[in-house]
Amino acid sequence: MKYYIKLLRPKDWAKNMFLFIPSFFAGHFFLLQKIEILLAGFFAFCCMASSIYIINDYRDIENDRKHPVKSKRPLASGKVSARAAIVISGLLVLLGVFLAWLANPDGWFLVILGAYYIVNLAYCFGLKNIAILDMMIIALGFVLRVKGGAVIANVETSSWLIIMTFLLALFMAIGKRRDDVLLQDSSGASMRKSLSGYNLSFLDTMLGLFSAIIIVAYINYTVAPDSILRLGTYRLYYTSIFVIAGIMRYLQVVFVKKDSGSPTDILYKDRFIQITIVLWIACFFTILYLPHTPIFNK
Repeated sequence: MKYYIKLLRPKDWAKNMFLFIPSFFAGHFFLLQKIEILLAGFFAFCCMASSIYIINDYRDIENDRKHPVKSKRPLASGKVSARAAIVISGLLVLLGVFLAWLANPDGWFLVILGAYYIVNLAYCFGLKNIAILDMMIIALGFVLRVKGGAVIANVETSSWLIIMTFLLALFMAIGKRRDDVLLQDSSGASMRKSLSGYNLSFLDTMLGLFSAIIIVAYINYTVAPDSILRLGTYRLYYTSIFVIAGIMRYLQVVFVKKDSGSPTDILYKDRFIQITIVLWIACFFTILYLPHTPIFNK
């Protein structure tokens, strides 16, 4: 059973937490009805994402067997048969559609979820082999998650929020490709066609470039008149310190500690980044949800 659970990659479901961002930033997150429908939307995305993971693993069986980590995946290792995996993938799509309808009977969330599935299906069937485009598609998936969350919660998403989501997701994709290049160089085996369009020098430059862009864009978001007017506070810039600290820590892990790994893996094991994220959420919560506490009335 554990191999079937592993096939779904539940560890990667954390990416679908982006669905909650629009509601949280709008100050509506703790309304009971919204939490219920957001959870339905969250699991709908989890089902669709797991279905895509299975299809991707099915098509990459031979390449994954050359990878020091991916060779342990259920399909590549032979722990789960290809036929059973495809059946599970189809069932997940049906369950995802049903949950999407529960979350938003109007159908707009299902349209977004369908777009996510189709784009990622195209990614599995060839677009992932095109350097740069492969990372752009990954980033687009996060934007669709945010848009889906906004549709479910019936809240508006600012242009800055979409830009920030896209930039952060692209930053994560760059980090993942860097990890892939390091593994390929160390093993000497060709594991992904798109990696021929990358090298460490290029990806290191992109990490530094996007780190700066994300910080500047985030600060602009927090001080933008539209954000201040919509959220009713000018204090959002307080949260910038945690964004800066988190990015600096990630770059320190990569370049100083030489700890190779995708951003997702580093997130799960690095205590500094985890604490930074918790403090960022706590700071945002205090500013948006507790505007009348004594500290703000001084």
